Amino acid sequence: MGSRLSADQLALGSIVISFVVLALKLVAWWMTGSIALFSDALESLVNVGGAFLAWMAVRYASRPADAGHPFGHHKAEYFSAVAEGIMIIIAAFLILEQAIYALMSPMAPADWGVAGLWVNAIAMGVNLIWARLLIGRGGVLKSPALVAGGRHLMSDVWTSVGVLVGLGLALLSGWSWLDPALALIVAVNILREGYGVVAASVNGLMDSAAPSEEREEIEEIIHRSAEGALQVHGLKTRRAGKALFVEFHMVVAGMMTVRAAHDICDRIEDAIRAKLPEAKVNIHVEPEYKLEETGISPR
Repeated sequence: MGSRLSADQLALGSIVISFVVLALKLVAWWMTGSIALFSDALESLVNVGGAFLAWMAVRYASRPADAGHPFGHHKAEYFSAVAEGIMIIIAAFLILEQAIYALMSPMAPADWGVAGLWVNAIAMGVNLIWARLLIGRGGVLKSPALVAGGRHLMSDVWTSVGVLVGLGLALLSGWSWLDPALALIVAVNILREGYGVVAASVNGLMDSAAPSEEREEIEEIIHRSAEGALQVHGLKTRRAGKALFVEFHMVVAGMMTVRAAHDICDRIEDAIRAKLPEAKVNIHVEPEYKLEETGISPR
């Protein structure tokens, strides 16, 4: 069923899941009073805000191009991902504050029961299932907002694993200092994930090129489908969320008619879109004196 969900449905589902997980983790914290579980719950609070941002960004990014935005609204998802990354970093600093305060305060032996840990484990399982769905489906849909949300949830999952293992050891040993120490480790992990989300999203806002495998595929398509042209050069690509922009120069014989050159362009565009439906192709036709030393030679 997950393979049929749209970006909008996944974004809405993330809001519901984030509230469920937050509620479970707050219950776990209430049952134990653990600083580490409080840190875990605080990260899930960020997930709620991030899920709302992703939902709004996905809806806005799906709008068709208009007079004010002739290239579409695809980059809206990158802004959402950057905002979520910043929220992750803020949550990490809040956790650091709580953990340092707890380490500097007198501590009683760890005596909480295991019921709260089981509740947190259920929340972790829900997060794991949804994170894998978001990352997998978000990659297929070329949705930066969904992928960023999935990566954040996977960070949350690993945080929960570490917290549960550490608190289990604290229960067995009675070493209450393990609780805030784990919160410190959680904060560092969250900081790392937040930085990764921001860096990847900013890269998208800077008009980064399409992945190398996509560029190689485009070059091969041009090589196969540009019969009648003399050369293709100056290939440029960029990703903007779901959209893929492709631009290049096609050199033809100076005496070729406009119609014949246009037919070649249509053939190339159709071939690229057959493999990459989201591609927006822009071809500049040039006469033979524009030949360059290097380029793609049609078959």
